[in-house]
Amino acid sequence: MTQDEVLNEFRAAGALLEGHFVLSSGRHSGQYLQCARVMMEPARGERLCRALARKVMRELNTPIDLVVSPAMGGVIVGYETARHVECPAIFYERVDGAFTLRRGFEIPRGAHCLMVEDIVTTGLSSRECIAAIDADGGHVVGAACLIDRSGGAADVGVPLVALATLAIETYAPDEVPAALAAIPVSAPGSRHLSGG
Repeated sequence: MTQDEVLNEFRAAGALLEGHFVLSSGRHSGQYLQCARVMMEPARGERLCRALARKVMRELNTPIDLVVSPAMGGVIVGYETARHVECPAIFYERVDGAFTLRRGFEIPRGAHCLMVEDIVTTGLSSRECIAAIDADGGHVVGAACLIDRSGGAADVGVPLVALATLAIETYAPDEVPAALAAIPVSAPGSRHLSGG
């Protein structure tokens, strides 16, 4: 699947939004990729995650025992990618701000884990999830996401496989351009649950 085909899937789902957004990282942007809208259609989600799984297997070329994702955004993408990698999928949830395994999930010591996200912006959530996997005894062989919106600049500490890579500008809260600041703010990310 080409980058244009991936972006066309987002456009067709109404998931490539324009406005003023506060991202999960706390940074501001004039564009937002609403992955939940893409994944709400099973056929579309299946196409994207099958393509991601194929790219992961081709680029990482290593056995994967377990796909691990951060909740909420990574849960569906991780599950569907794991289905195509043919391994189990589990996810971390934030408890008091820290990623925690719940629901009886465990990582077998030394298991080769693939950390799967929906969208990577700064890589913060990915790094936190990878650190949690390491702390719980897993061996992270790589990370994957549908879209790396950092333009390839995000460093998650392991090889990152993205189905598409975009360079979408983001701004620190005190560096938001006047034209963007004039637009009402929406905070659709999972860390900003009270936002729009």
